[in-house]
Amino acid sequence: MKVFKLSDMTLGWFVGDFSPAVFRTKEAEVAVKTYVSGTLEKRHLHKVASEITLILSGRARMNEAIYESGDILLIEPGEDTDFEALTDVTTVVVKVPSVAGDKYEC
Repeated sequence: MKVFKLSDMTLGWFVGDFSPAVFRTKEAEVAVKTYVSGTLEKRHLHKVASEITLILSGRARMNEAIYESGDILLIEPGEDTDFEALTDVTTVVVKVPSVAGDKYEC
């Protein structure tokens, strides 16, 4: 068994076709991301990957809608979104497939 620390990963990403990674694969990316209340992410889209975001804890606004703990969002290729942490928020994010550079600001 190998043991890793999330704090050693880049921005919470620990599975995917990048380094460092606990498991390197082109099939998917996985992250656990934490945000403090008020954090904003610019509107962006992915041209290739689908992104699944689970709001594990807290409340966030994406595309003017409010989501909370337990909500799961599927963002398909070409769909854009922004992100605002309304409280401290923890998310689990899965992107399929893992494609370097597949994030485009709108």
